[in-house]
Amino acid sequence: MSDATLSPLARRHDLDWIRVGAFFLLILYHVGMLYVSWDFHIKSPRIVEALQPVMMITNPWRLTLLFLVSGAATRFLTDGFAAEGGKAGRRLAGSRALRLLPALVFGMFAIVPPQTYYEIFQALQGMGVADPAQSWVLQDFWVKYATASGHWCDADGCVTTPTWNHLWFVAYLLVYGLIVAGLVGLPGKPLAALGRWTERACAGWGLLVWPILFFALLRFTLAPLFEITHDLTGDWYNHALSFGAYLFGFLIARSETLKATFIRLRRPAAALALLAWAGWAAYAWIYRADDAMPSETLRNAMRIVYAIDQWAWIAAILGYGARYLNRGGPVLRYLSVGVFPFYIVHQTAIIVAAWYLMPLRLPLPLEGGLIIGATFAACFATYEIARRIGWFGLLLGVRPRARKTEG
Repeated sequence: MSDATLSPLARRHDLDWIRVGAFFLLILYHVGMLYVSWDFHIKSPRIVEALQPVMMITNPWRLTLLFLVSGAATRFLTDGFAAEGGKAGRRLAGSRALRLLPALVFGMFAIVPPQTYYEIFQALQGMGVADPAQSWVLQDFWVKYATASGHWCDADGCVTTPTWNHLWFVAYLLVYGLIVAGLVGLPGKPLAALGRWTERACAGWGLLVWPILFFALLRFTLAPLFEITHDLTGDWYNHALSFGAYLFGFLIARSETLKATFIRLRRPAAALALLAWAGWAAYAWIYRADDAMPSETLRNAMRIVYAIDQWAWIAAILGYGARYLNRGGPVLRYLSVGVFPFYIVHQTAIIVAAWYLMPLRLPLPLEGGLIIGATFAACFATYEIARRIGWFGLLLGVRPRARKTEG
């Protein structure tokens, strides 16, 4: 790959800024999930249908972008290990396990349970239970949660615990990181060869065409067969999409050629993204009713539009980011570490804040603003705590800071 101009430890500030922005955008998206008709752990009684087309701006690509920039971050981490000597693959595997596994396990048993509690609480309210908190269903809740003995079922299915809910992303990052670590350790450096081939294939307009064709192929083949479940096993469409993006980010992170191509194609990518969003949002709005039945021809056409939507937005964001987000500094250093604990706690913070604010029946803009503010306050507080508790910070996704030595 064309990375001769980059030192082994060089960073791409643009990718770091995009990663931070994508995590912040995800927080806003999950607040919006309270107010649309799509499934979420708890729902506001005041649904705003007009919010759905707005949320569809990010719906097809937000997590794919996160996987891509996470793969790029893994590339820089790997190159750092290689520059220091030793077996980079083995060190990468250990680093990913140390960084992600404690946070995943702690999150499942300490961060996620309130989400399940309030989800069941609201379901009991909907079933007419006067005081769900005193119901036998929620007695000894955490014990039942941790031991998978709650038997929390209704006509729509069962809540299986312990669960990772939004932390599925962390579990998938762990698995993908270990896979890449294994590939890095293979003789012959197959990833380097694949990276050179990717750079050649995606030169020029290929950077728009080939990813769109790949996403469209997935929409026609795996998507109809494998619903996205986030359960790790059997989630094959999601794996093909997410690991594909992760590996692509790993391969292109150091390519100056593709960075320049993203910059050159940013305007046509943005125009294509807006057109695709308009088409997909209109389709989803017109056929939003449960009994709406579009023709098979239209469904096939929309699979292609969705694929265009997925990649064109990502390409535009990477292009504009590469052009305008090239400065680092203390704010970026702070936030690039902070976004991981932000991600770990944000969904629980949203649900708890919403649970206590929604009964007040405040004006919706005020209610939503307070939920957003409370969520960010909880995220920053968690990060500041995690930075100060040494190795225990790993439970919240923060490695301990190296001690400064005298002399």
